Formats: sequence, C-alpha cells, structure tokens
Amino acid sequence: MARKKQPPRARATSKTVGVIDGAGEIVEQKISGTIRENYMPYAMSVILSRAIPEIDGFKPSHRKLLFTMYKMGLLSGNRTKSANIVGSTMKLNPHGDGAIYDTMVRLSRGYEALLHPYVDSKGNFGKFYSRDMAWAASRYTEAKLDSICNELFRDIDRDTVDFVDNYDNTLKEPSLLPATFPSILVNANTGIAVGMASSICSFNLKEVCETTIALLKDKDHDIASTMPAPDFTGGGQIIYDKKVFDEIYKTGRGSFKVRSRYSYDSSANCIDITGIPQTTTSEAIIEKIIDLVKQGKIKDVSDIRDETGLDGLKITIDIKRNVDPDKLMQRLFKMTPLEDSFSCNFNVLVAGVPRVLGVAELIEEWTAFRIECVRRRTAFDLKKKQDKLHLLLGLEAILLDIDKAIKIVRETTEENEVIPNLMIGFGIDEVQAEYVAEIKLRHLNREFILKRTQETEQLKKDIEELRAILASKSRVKTIIVNELKEVVKKYGQPRKSILIYADDIEEIDITEEIPDYPVNLFFTRDGYFKKITPLSLRMGGNQKLKETDEIILSVEATNTTDLLFFTNKSQVYKAKAYDFSDCKASSLGDYIPAKLNMEQGELAVCMVVTGDYSGVLLFAFENGKIAKVPLKSYETKTNRKKLTGAYCDKSTLVDIAFSMEDREYVLTSSAGRMLLFHSGAVNIKSTRNTQGVAVLKLKKGHRLMSIREYVEGEFVRPTRYRTRTLPAVGALPSQEDSKDEQLSLI
Repeated sequence: MARKKQPPRARATSKTVGVIDGAGEIVEQKISGTIRENYMPYAMSVILSRAIPEIDGFKPSHRKLLFTMYKMGLLSGNRTKSANIVGSTMKLNPHGDGAIYDTMVRLSRGYEALLHPYVDSKGNFGKFYSRDMAWAASRYTEAKLDSICNELFRDIDRDTVDFVDNYDNTLKEPSLLPATFPSILVNANTGIAVGMASSICSFNLKEVCETTIALLKDKDHDIASTMPAPDFTGGGQIIYDKKVFDEIYKTGRGSFKVRSRYSYDSSANCIDITGIPQTTTSEAIIEKIIDLVKQGKIKDVSDIRDETGLDGLKITIDIKRNVDPDKLMQRLFKMTPLEDSFSCNFNVLVAGVPRVLGVAELIEEWTAFRIECVRRRTAFDLKKKQDKLHLLLGLEAILLDIDKAIKIVRETTEENEVIPNLMIGFGIDEVQAEYVAEIKLRHLNREFILKRTQETEQLKKDIEELRAILASKSRVKTIIVNELKEVVKKYGQPRKSILIYADDIEEIDITEEIPDYPVNLFFTRDGYFKKITPLSLRMGGNQKLKETDEIILSVEATNTTDLLFFTNKSQVYKAKAYDFSDCKASSLGDYIPAKLNMEQGELAVCMVVTGDYSGVLLFAFENGKIAKVPLKSYETKTNRKKLTGAYCDKSTLVDIAFSMEDREYVLTSSAGRMLLFHSGAVNIKSTRNTQGVAVLKLKKGHRLMSIREYVEGEFVRPTRYRTRTLPAVGALPSQEDSKDEQLSLI
C-alpha cells in the first residue's frame, strides 16, 4: 500500500539533537499481511507446542514436567515437595508456577482424572469430579513419579528418541518419550488450539495392549472384539451403540453417551450415585436437581446431599415413599448431567502435522514410532558392544606377551610416544593402544586379562543377534509384543466403566411426569406472558399491566400445552406452559424475550397455543399478501427451542391469525378500504417462509394495516366488502358501518 502523504519534515539545525528518518510516519498495511506475519506464528505455536498431544500421548507441558521429575531421581526415590518440582520444571517450561502445578495436579493419583496416573501424590490434590474441591498449594503437597513411568522412560538414555535444546539452550530435553505402550489411548487428553481442538477418551490399558498385539499380528483384526468401548476413571455406564463406536474407531470423530452409576438403598429409601460422567461435576448435578425440584418438574425427591469422603464420590438422593427408583433415575438421566455426552476428536500431532486419526491409524502410527525406538535402541547397543569387543581384541593381543608391553612402556623416553610404540609393537589401532596404556599396574596380571577376554565370544554372539534384529522387522515387532505383554502383566486392571446396550434402554416420556392441570394463559402487546390457575384468577382481581400495554390473547389451556412465540425477526421460539411458573393477576408476568433468551432487539409479536399442532396460521404482510401455513409445519420430533425462517421476511409482517378452521377475515388498508375474504380462498402452503398470495390490492404508497376475524353482524351490508375474485381493492366503509365503528369505540 502507498504511504500517506506527510507534511514536509523540519530541517535539522545546529540545535537539533537528532532526527530519526521516517519517525512519525503512518504506514497503511493490509490486515491479511498483519495476520499472516503476527497471528499465524502464534497459532502454529499453540497447535504444535501447547494444545495438541503427540503420538507418545503427551503435550509439551506434560513431557517437560515428567522429564524434570525423572532427572530429579523421583522415579525410585522418595517424594519431594511439589514446589521443588515446579521450580525445577521452569528450566524447561517457560510458564508460571501456577500453570505447571495445575498440570501436575491433573496427572496425579490424588486428582483421579487418569486411569493410570503418572504422579504418585501425597496431600490434597482435589478431585476431577468436584468443581469446588480446590487442591492445596504446592508448598503443602509432595509427589514422585508413579511406577508406570518406568515404561515411559525405559531406555531413554539409549538413543531411543531425539533430544532438543530447551528454550534458553542451556539444557536438553526429549522431543518424545519412548513409551512402551500406546499411552495416547490409555489416558484421556483434551486441548483447544487455534482453529482446531483435540479430545481423546481413555481406554482400558489391558484392552489397548491386547488390541495392539493383535494388530501387529493381523492388520485386519476387528478392534471392537478386543477393545469394545472406552473406559473412564470415574466408572459410570457407557451406552453402547455398535454403529456409533464403529464410526468413532474408523474416523476418530463422534460422540457417545455416558450415564452415572447408582444403587438403591432400600433401608434408607435413597439412591446412592457412585460414578458420574467425566464431563461433569457433582456440584453441577446437585444444582440441576435442586433447580428441577424448585420448578416442580421433579416431585419425587425429598433431599439431595454430597457425601463424598475417603471412600470416593457419593451423591445421595432421598426419595419419597412408593417411588420407583429406576424410573426416577431414567427421568434424571434425561433432565440432568447424570447422563452426558463425550465428544471424540482424535486429533494428534504426527511428525509435526496435526491429523485426526481413527483407532487403528493411531495404533499404526504408535507402532511405527515404537519400531523406530526399538531399532535405535538396538543400534545403540550394537555400537556399544562393537566398541567393547574392539577394546577386548586389543587387550587380547597383549595377552601373548605382557612383558613386551611393559618393556615398550619402560623404554619409551617420551610420554606421547607410548601409544604409537604400542600400536607398532602389537599391531593394534590407537583406540586399543590407549585402552591398554590406561590399564592400572595392579591389573597387569594374566588372570585379569583372561577374565576380560573371556567376554569376547559372548560379545560376538550378542553382536550377531543385534544385527539380526536390525535386519528383521518381524523380530522388532516380536520385541514390542513381548514388552506389551509385560506391561499388561504389571499394570493391567479390570474395566471401571460398564457397558449397557442402547437397545436395552427403555425410553420414557418426561412430559408424562409433569403435573397437568387447567391454566389461563395471557399474552400482552409488549411481550409479557402470564400463566394463572383458574382459582388464582377468580381471587386475583384486576390484571396488572404496564401503562401502555394491553392483553391481546387470552386462552384456556393445560400445563403441558405447547406455546409458539413468533418474533419480529422471522423466528419462532417453542416452549411448554410448564416452563413458566404460575403467577397471580397482580404480577406483570414473564418478559418473553428475556425468558427465552431472544436475540438483541428481537420482540415477541404473537403467541399460538396448541396441543396437537392442528389448525392453520395466516400471515398478513404490508404488501397485501396473505400466507397460509399449517401449524403442523412447526412441529418437530426433537425438542428444538428455536426455528429460523418461521415466515417470509420479504415484506413487513402486520399480524398473525390462528384458527382451527377456515373462516372470514377483515383486511384494512392505510387508505381506509376494507376487504372481507374467506381464508378458504387462499391456498395452503407447507413451506414456512412462503411469500403468500396477493389478497388486497394496494395503490402506490399504501399498505395493509390490520387483519382480524369477522364477527357476524359487524357490517350492515357485508356484501359491500366481499368479492368474487382475489386480489381485490376492497371498499370504503359505508356511513352505517362507519357510525357503528365510531359508536363501538366509545
């Protein structure tokens, strides 16, 4: 972009201290360029270095923390204060102590968020299922690495993974951890990056390892046969639908439902909840149930309390007499977070590239990573043994004549000539000669040398074995299989989450449990709604309204009736009468835009009350068109609360008329003309946003003002306003009709 024209710059004089060329100039810059140069590096940093886990199952913050604890000797030593660990981790992780400690808490055994915790904790580390149970400060708690971390750091010092510099190039840290099992699937991992996210559910360690072994032997293995569903540390009940899990296993995306686990105590007449979904908290569940009880939607609960203690999570619900606990729980599953969905998004960094992978692909990528780790470890061991064999062969050479070696050393006048003379005297290379020259005087005996050289044959066999492993991919896979079996033997545990099949779940209709009783419904011009019982209405006196407000609709209905609120933005909001509390005539009632969370500036202009969605709606527009739509068009199978495109927005809506059958209506234009037409003459359209058909002809500058039902006897000569064909211009009111209209207004 061209620079803006600037005023001439003042010339530098002898008094000028200094002038910076271009200072003060304003340069226009394209927003796309600014985003590319500044925002994109940030986005890439969040994706690659913060939020998305890698194939070893860890985010950078997890890996830095665990490696720091490993270097502190906390894999086998005693626990140390968490503050020490946090402080040491700052050498690798350039974040505040709060963020690092939060990371450690979520990996700890005390927090109980992982099936296999990586941190053995002591002290108050909070609980994943509690929102309000805060963990203690790092100066009060202690921690060390859990025993399963032996599998994360096994052979890390044998060149199994690459090491990179830390943020200030003072230390080295591993780019990945050489985990001997697919930890990416064993422990849950979630993260939100820029433009993408990751949500990986946890699976049972034994099932994951057995599935990996099976896939190593047969790439067409049926994963569901050995790993049917995820497993959560909170237990619970997973609603099993084979199609759903097949899709998740195949694509890495999808969601499934998890229910709380409960038991009924007949002696105390209460329900004990001992396992909840991973995605909610005990406080959220209790608050929701209390709210439902206050609203009168749940009447079978007499008390609820949190009895979580040393034995773990426990929410107790006291129920009333003669209440079926199973049916009550079915209702609570539908209406509270006791049943929740877990959304899967298996987004993982593979070679620095974020990829959404299915379970088979994840295991395949982990297998490729682990094969590389084993090959690098084997190559490292091979190099070590080759170097040792090389030294022992040099030692074996001097075994033939130790006295000659001593003589060469003693007769060499210059120290730097010792190595060359030994090389010449025994025909060995510099490395071997250096090793021989460094032997202590006490070791210059035949017994020591014979013991050392006896290793030669074994080393040769080991080297041949290692070379054979490197040359055979199947042998590498066999090693991985044996390691996985060892992991299962050491750390395998039974499933915590049980499976219940979707077909076995009895669906209940929640509305059956809602008390149904007669109510009177009122809707005002300003958008206020009242639900009043007949008794309260008889005793309540006059209706309280705002000064400029008036009731435009009064209907007798029941508490389970459906309510449709049409707005000025071509939308309709659906509710039930029981969603509103009973009120008195002396109250203003509920303000619908606020109650239904309508958009800014959106107002409710019409309310329709129905029980079976029978009847038709007439939408009258300012351009003189009438749209006739069946109310059935607004019926949905799901409990959708909002429908867009409720009516056509091409012309301003004047009013909406609802009736169970066709009847006569009166249209009035801004010119004062009236048209009496029968709604049966207008064709019905099933499309909600239909533009309608022209009914009232309008001259330029005029518009339709109102629509109302025709009351028999309203006009002295109604034929004056009727017409055989539509559209029609209507007629001006006769003197008699005008007089009646004026009298009616007094």
